[in-house]
Amino acid sequence: MEFGNGNSMVPTLISVVLMIGIFYFGIIRPNKKREKEALEMMEKLAVDDVIQTIGGIIGKIVQVKADVVIIESTGMKTRLEIAKWAVKSVIKPGHRKNTAENKEEE
Repeated sequence: MEFGNGNSMVPTLISVVLMIGIFYFGIIRPNKKREKEALEMMEKLAVDDVIQTIGGIIGKIVQVKADVVIIESTGMKTRLEIAKWAVKSVIKPGHRKNTAENKEEE
């Protein structure tokens, strides 16, 4: 019985390593980057920010708590309490100032 050449496993191994590399750099790494950006955005939420939720609700933040924010809709001034993870994006930052601007003023 002859099983063939020992070198026949090398191309297969290289293919598997390439597929794993493509999977990591194409899917896993970008997702981790997006998750990190989302966590940073959630930590920076502040009063007077105009936000959009994942459900499409747009409102202005009137209070920030540990895991929730209270937003006020524009029309009838309705207030909603939503989880921070449900914030999709900050449409318009509030009146807070950057640390670089604060240093320039001093």
